[in-house]
Amino acid sequence: MKSVLSRVVALVAVVAAAALGYFYLSGEEAKVPESTSVAAPNPEPAPVLEQGPQASGEIESAIRHPIESAGTAADASAPPPALPESDALVTEALASLIADTGLRELFIVQDFIRRIVVTVDNLPGEQLPLSRSPVKPAVGAFTVSTELDGTFISPENAARYRPYVALAEAVDSRSLVALYVRLYPLFQSVYQELGYPDAYFNDRLVAVLDHLLAAPEVTRPIRLVQPKVRYRFEDSRLEALSAGQKIMIRIGPDNARRLKAKLREIRTLVAGQAPAN
Repeated sequence: MKSVLSRVVALVAVVAAAALGYFYLSGEEAKVPESTSVAAPNPEPAPVLEQGPQASGEIESAIRHPIESAGTAADASAPPPALPESDALVTEALASLIADTGLRELFIVQDFIRRIVVTVDNLPGEQLPLSRSPVKPAVGAFTVSTELDGTFISPENAARYRPYVALAEAVDSRSLVALYVRLYPLFQSVYQELGYPDAYFNDRLVAVLDHLLAAPEVTRPIRLVQPKVRYRFEDSRLEALSAGQKIMIRIGPDNARRLKAKLREIRTLVAGQAPAN
């Protein structure tokens, strides 16, 4: 049982890293400009279409990355639990193997697999549905530095994300993917319920990982503007990036490099091949 629990914790750790977009949405960045609309939380646990096919572009019926080709074997003797029972498995894993209660409290385990699927699907879009976050925002506010020549993202802001990146680095990628393969029927069923009856979630996951890995690496100070309430990138090319790629920029270049290294490992395992350079 402990082996299974350790794999759940591995899954949670990498999800935390992949969902860093929710960590910076605190303080002033959590404020939404008047012109931006955010989907209201759905109180029902039934299927929710956050953005639907529009978020992922054209749906393809052909499977590109069958889960059977993942670079690790699932435990065939342990069938996946029912979707409602999967939350209990995550909760048990966190309570049994993570002594730091503060760290456990970062996660929102209710409807956890659905939250992961919705987060992954929306990372290449313009906005992340905060009501479906699998994690809570990081403590502290988004910090900026004001200089004579403008306002910039403060270098100190990256410190808010380092513990989560370090946690992701400590995860064994093969154990993570082994659990993912075992629970894959749940991921697939949730993805279909969200409005993709003919699509394959693992293909979507690989595409999103490639999208995050393609985020530009910005080492220079990033200038910000504040037209209303929320800060935005002054560089229109950066501002036009997806929510997921903006995350990779906002967390800082060192965090982004470390996180990309972990995402490449996972991508290689779930796709059965390394990402293209």
